[in-house]
Amino acid sequence: MAVEIFYTPATELARSIRDREISAREVVQAHLDRIERVNPQVNAVVTLTAERALREAHAADERLMTGAYAGPLHGLPVAHKDTHETAGIRTTLGSPIFADHVPVRDELLIERMRAAGVITLGKTNVPEFAAGSHTFNPVFGPTRNPYDLGRSAGGSSGGAAAALACGMHPIADGSDMGGSLRNPASFCNVVGFRPSPGRVPSWPSVAPWSTMGVQGPMARTVADAALLLSVMAGPDSRDPISLETPGETFGRPLDRDLTGLRVAWAPDLGGRVPVEPVVNEVLGEAAKVFADLGCEVEEACPDLTGADEVFRTLRAWEFELKMGELADEHAGRLKQSLVHNIEFGRALTGPDVGKAEILHAALYQRVREFFERYDALLAPVSQVVPFAADLEYPDEVAGRPMIDYLEWMGSAYFISATGCPAISVPGGFTPEGAETPGLPVGLQIIGPHRSDLAVLQIAHAFEQATMHHTRRPAL
Repeated sequence: MAVEIFYTPATELARSIRDREISAREVVQAHLDRIERVNPQVNAVVTLTAERALREAHAADERLMTGAYAGPLHGLPVAHKDTHETAGIRTTLGSPIFADHVPVRDELLIERMRAAGVITLGKTNVPEFAAGSHTFNPVFGPTRNPYDLGRSAGGSSGGAAAALACGMHPIADGSDMGGSLRNPASFCNVVGFRPSPGRVPSWPSVAPWSTMGVQGPMARTVADAALLLSVMAGPDSRDPISLETPGETFGRPLDRDLTGLRVAWAPDLGGRVPVEPVVNEVLGEAAKVFADLGCEVEEACPDLTGADEVFRTLRAWEFELKMGELADEHAGRLKQSLVHNIEFGRALTGPDVGKAEILHAALYQRVREFFERYDALLAPVSQVVPFAADLEYPDEVAGRPMIDYLEWMGSAYFISATGCPAISVPGGFTPEGAETPGLPVGLQIIGPHRSDLAVLQIAHAFEQATMHHTRRPAL
């Protein structure tokens, strides 16, 4: 029964708890048992609040007995990303500077999840200050890929993705600036959805008008991610760019006929990024699935001129804004790649930022016009398969040297710069070899601006046609 519990979809678990077919305490205990069994191998959950979780589960069952139903996530256990502030629970940001930091309040995302009935299991691992798409830090060490323990789980929401893949929790919260929801989802064969800026309001924030970083859901299925989004989304006056669409919109059934959908396939984003051949061998087959679903598929890509400069400039500006004083106060205690980004941000001039905004505006219009001709864009989530966990980042992709720890994930961060909603959905596996297991490859599905529901529907149709998400790690 416990095995059935920890790999049961969140939508089914929520219904079973609501209908009192199973107790929240049973669900939480099954996931705690799973964490105890597999977490030592993958290092995904880094702060565990087991006793608190069991107390909350007991209280959730008591409330349900009296007819007090908290909401759509009633009784579901979650370990939160270790960059998200959780009242009374250590939140380290993967940094020795915050190794003993215990927030006094929940941030808005956690506030909404807990109001909907979530039970907190603890925190999931991240790279230092969520910088980079490989999860390792000097506080907790690396998170390992459940499908090959010698490889990376991606990042920055790598702990969340690995925990999902292993059955340690059924849904997870994450964030994404340059691919931090999508890359780990791709590496761990789960779903990571980067919503439109403002879809999930964020508070507190020192840069509330920024559109580059967003928060969003992760899960093992698209329907489960949509369930969590239904709680995360919706307007909030504390976030000046929050969108008015109520969150409940995303809790509806996702079934949709894709016949006649106009789909563009961009295997290397129009020649702008190198991609390992095995990635596009897998995803080329995935693209054919859309033709089988009745879509009109052709190779095409929007003009992404300037996307690299837009992302790098605005990211560096924001990093300096958020962490510049911290770097000064704690000189020598931040990883060098992070320091370089902060220094880049400090060297920017007003005209540099202005140029990035001009390029950003032009990029938006070109992408908007592209989606007048197409309903969806398909692309690789990551340019590589999961790489060795002892590397900081791949130093070359398809024979091209990488200039830094960002370039290898251009297939994700170029899309961040467009402002479009994008999802990573399990797209297949590489062939198994004598010494190499089949490794997950994520398909990125991108939609027009603010078309979050349509992206979820398209991803759901692909998922149900392929069922790649049902392939579990051997742990």
